[in-house]
Amino acid sequence: NGAVPGERGKQDKSVKRGNWGNQIEFVLTSVGYAVGLGNVWRFPYLCYRNGGGAFMFPYFIMLVFCGIPLFFMELSFGQFASQGCLGVWRVSPMFKGVGYGMMVVSTYIGIYYNVVICIAFYYFFVSMTRVLPWTYCSNPWNTPDCMGVLDGNLSSRTALNLTHFLNATQKRTSPSEEYWRRYVLDLSDDIGNLGKVRLPLLGCLGVSWVVVFLCLIKGVKSSGKVVYFTATFPYVVLTILFVRGITLEGALTGIMYYLTPQWDKILNAKVWGDAASQIFYSLGCAWGGLITMASYNKFHNNCYRDSIIISITNCATSVYAGFVIFSILGFMANHLGVDVSKVADHGPGLAFVAYPEALTLLPISPLWSILFFFMLILLGLGTQFCLLETLVTAIVDEVGNEWIIRRKTFVTLGVAVAGFLLGVPLTTQAGIYWLLLMDNYAASFSLVVISCIMCVAIMYIYGHRNYFKDIEMMLGFPPPLFFQICWRFISPAIIFFILVFTVIQYRPISYNDYIYPSWAISIGFLMALSSVICIPIYATYKVCRSEGDTLLERLKNATKASKDWGPVLAEHRSGRYAPAFSPSTESHLEVQALQPEKGRSEVEAASPVQGSNGSAHSQDSRL
Repeated sequence: NGAVPGERGKQDKSVKRGNWGNQIEFVLTSVGYAVGLGNVWRFPYLCYRNGGGAFMFPYFIMLVFCGIPLFFMELSFGQFASQGCLGVWRVSPMFKGVGYGMMVVSTYIGIYYNVVICIAFYYFFVSMTRVLPWTYCSNPWNTPDCMGVLDGNLSSRTALNLTHFLNATQKRTSPSEEYWRRYVLDLSDDIGNLGKVRLPLLGCLGVSWVVVFLCLIKGVKSSGKVVYFTATFPYVVLTILFVRGITLEGALTGIMYYLTPQWDKILNAKVWGDAASQIFYSLGCAWGGLITMASYNKFHNNCYRDSIIISITNCATSVYAGFVIFSILGFMANHLGVDVSKVADHGPGLAFVAYPEALTLLPISPLWSILFFFMLILLGLGTQFCLLETLVTAIVDEVGNEWIIRRKTFVTLGVAVAGFLLGVPLTTQAGIYWLLLMDNYAASFSLVVISCIMCVAIMYIYGHRNYFKDIEMMLGFPPPLFFQICWRFISPAIIFFILVFTVIQYRPISYNDYIYPSWAISIGFLMALSSVICIPIYATYKVCRSEGDTLLERLKNATKASKDWGPVLAEHRSGRYAPAFSPSTESHLEVQALQPEKGRSEVEAASPVQGSNGSAHSQDSRL
């Protein structure tokens, strides 16, 4: 590890900030962060809608040329500087607004993501019963339009011909949908009509924030132990549900619907846009979480290997989850005698309506329901840990003194309490409208802009040669040529394509039949703008505060890497980061004449003087 005989051994540990207990903790945390609810409720739907198996082609192309390179860039960036999403911008101080933008995005996502987890907690608790409450239409909240798949009027499928059933389904609402809309949410008629707070959801929100806080109470030291369970157990549940799913009648129909390639769709730009967007959002690029998690790595950790492992695991999980979802949906479609497209859904509609309804058809349905919602809780918590740690690390690193480092637990508690209070409006009767508004606007095109500016700042402002040398110094080898080309040209181009695609494909948000009013959409755009606006505001502030007589000089000084940019530990600061006077030469400087040509009188003035305690010291020793 670079130690010299007689020297104190290099620890490669940051005592001040802390490190991961071992490398597995970092990989599991990053997998838990990247693999979230979107892998289960968004990817399978996108896949079947965009040409089934044919969608896998653009999906993996985008993974190779955009996903893995961006993932590697963020991990190496955070690991090299050992700083959170604010501290890393010593590399080019003018762009520190990018770090603030990441914090704003993480704040928005952290608020609404935990509300989704709290709804999963609620369903998890109510599943602990003999009969699931959304099985039949005989509950006080049901309407005359309710028609359950297990009710008497549907129990004998042989007595029903298909046309009669389709006539009935035109206005049929399932018991699971009525349970979701009329009981769990008690949905109001408008986003402005908040109504009352749903106390069961508020209680579950409190539970989910307490769980997140307790897991992060000692930062990465405690969360690193929790992820051994939260990152691995969802795969156990997925496998159990997969085995159960493929043994059902009609499962093969659902899986074929999911995988059958429609090659004509590959020429459609929308398919490529969806693939790029899904890769980008699924991996969690530009949230600040990847930089934060990597900052707790040891300096020489091989983050190149880690980025490939984590990215591929994330995408493989998405594909695997598709089998789990569509095997059960195929069984349900077969039971109802309809096409799979009639029962397929995505987002909250899949997690809290379509899939729970399909589970009621299984023997011992409460068991499968408990497993499914427990998996959703764990998938959500893995991402939520990193969102909260991103904000806490950014605050602690920015203040940076001993006082706040010792009280990091209180900072975590403060952020958790603030997150809980800001999430309360999302548990009202109009909460789902606000949740979907935040999901659609707070973390959409703003992430793309942040990521694009980050690429440009590192590759073109700081300089690609400098960055490649930094990575070689850290890993022992420069980034492979493929990554160098991707970082400089291909990835920024793909990110720009995603941005253009997002703008062209933009449609005003709606929820089922409800169209959002223009004032709500304006709030959505303000949320999206609030993270991006940090970048020009901070850049302007930094240029105004920089030294220089002309604007060009100020710009140069504002973009130039600060003196404390580089590895955080002195033992790693070699090469161009080496200090001007190393500690080993300090004693030598004390006795060696700095300028032998000086006159004798000047040398005498600098000669050792006898101290009162009998020791000799140089008057110039502090030079």
